[in-house]
Amino acid sequence: MHSLIIHMPSATARAENAAKLLQGLPNASLVEAVNGRDPAQIAAVATAPGTLYRPHYPFALIPAEIGVFQSHRRCWQRIIDEGWDMAVIVEDDLEIDPPQFARALQLVADHATPEMYIRLPVKQRETPAHTLAEDGDMALILPKLIALQCCCQVVGRDAAARLLAASVQIDRPVDTWLQMHWATGQPVHTLLPNGNAEIAGQIGGSTIQQKTRTSGKLMREIKRAVYRARLHFKPQG
Repeated sequence: MHSLIIHMPSATARAENAAKLLQGLPNASLVEAVNGRDPAQIAAVATAPGTLYRPHYPFALIPAEIGVFQSHRRCWQRIIDEGWDMAVIVEDDLEIDPPQFARALQLVADHATPEMYIRLPVKQRETPAHTLAEDGDMALILPKLIALQCCCQVVGRDAAARLLAASVQIDRPVDTWLQMHWATGQPVHTLLPNGNAEIAGQIGGSTIQQKTRTSGKLMREIKRAVYRARLHFKPQG
């Protein structure tokens, strides 16, 4: 299996961890991230104000979120161009536990197909609608509700093609969009536990988060809670 590490060369605080991932992941290579803060790099991206799908997304896309979405699309295209059955896609703030990760990839290799998109998340937030396979405490599941974040996933070639076709125009962040299996046509599986951790706080912080005025935080949290509540009416399985 091959691995793709999304990394922005200008993010020098993350360079050491990216190099570590290059050594620790199978057949790994770097994929230059799309810099959403460079208008030229996202000028051709077709966006909409959260209205492409229901439930509508209550927040405007920020440039960094557009860049992250396009970085993942770049990886999906790479899988297709290379003709790989599947590949690991990670962001450069991921830390792996090598023995656990090797077990996880073996479970994936034994049961995954090019049709599948499998999350290896850093937090255990999902409960199964179905369990596909187990190895001791580790399980490959179809979660009822898909959690956020795209730190680490295994993406099959057919899944990559499906996601590319469905994301020619975007209206919300990539992880939020991937929760919408009814819109993307792509079931999302999860493998837990997997030993992964996110270390953004140790290597310069998030590249996406932006400050929000104190006066606007409450309303933002209310809108976020309402949006998430609506997703509960769209479980997998």
